[in-house]
Amino acid sequence: MTETKIPSELLTISDLTAAANEKTILHDVNLSIEPGTTHVLMGPNGAGKSTLGHVIMGDPSYTVEKGSIVFDGQNVTDLSPDKRSLAGLFLSFQAPVEIPGVPLYSFLRTIAGLRPNLKQSAKQFRKRVTELAEELEMNPANLTRELGVGFSGGEKKKVEMLQLLLLQPKLAILDETDSGLDVDALGVVSKGIESYRKACDGTLLIITHNTRILERVDVDKTHVMVAGRLVAEGDASLIDEIDVQGFEKYERLANKNA
Repeated sequence: MTETKIPSELLTISDLTAAANEKTILHDVNLSIEPGTTHVLMGPNGAGKSTLGHVIMGDPSYTVEKGSIVFDGQNVTDLSPDKRSLAGLFLSFQAPVEIPGVPLYSFLRTIAGLRPNLKQSAKQFRKRVTELAEELEMNPANLTRELGVGFSGGEKKKVEMLQLLLLQPKLAILDETDSGLDVDALGVVSKGIESYRKACDGTLLIITHNTRILERVDVDKTHVMVAGRLVAEGDASLIDEIDVQGFEKYERLANKNA
């Protein structure tokens, strides 16, 4: 009997080069993320960090010119975003979109219904979503509002945390989740991240240029991107170094290797 081989990496990005509007943004990116770990991607504004998150998720605005993306043992380089989502990928947006005419609760019910492991009766589902909203200190009345319409920045980020906890993806990519949040909202988001990690031993790639949110997260590995290239990696101590010294050293390194 042949034993099924479980991949040691949940995500493997190999020699990835990607472009938008015929301009190359990412250059020969190599990145591996192991199951159950928390990785952080840091870099100055315009480094290409968010682009990498969107390319992993299959955003059609970007074209993969070279390289591959393997997720959970499957080459997903050419898969559409919805298929990547159903495979267990999740991306929170830096600026969550508004969808007029679509109640938040109906949206959550629809996306959960596409996943066999999340199918529940209407009563069970409502109870689960209400519990998650309370855990995130979200007003339950927001569940009946149009998705994102009229929500504050903090409310939009809570909605994304609600989706994260509901869907329990294998890998969550959080793109600038701390952007524009006050201290209280940041605490709620940090609580959501912690709950996700505990609920399903979730795997995280946190994209940021700010170290605030990382003060409450146990980080396994830190990566630094400058000008679309990964120029350094290390453990959590690299975050403290960047917090004090900034990215100047890595910008010089990127210019040298360009």
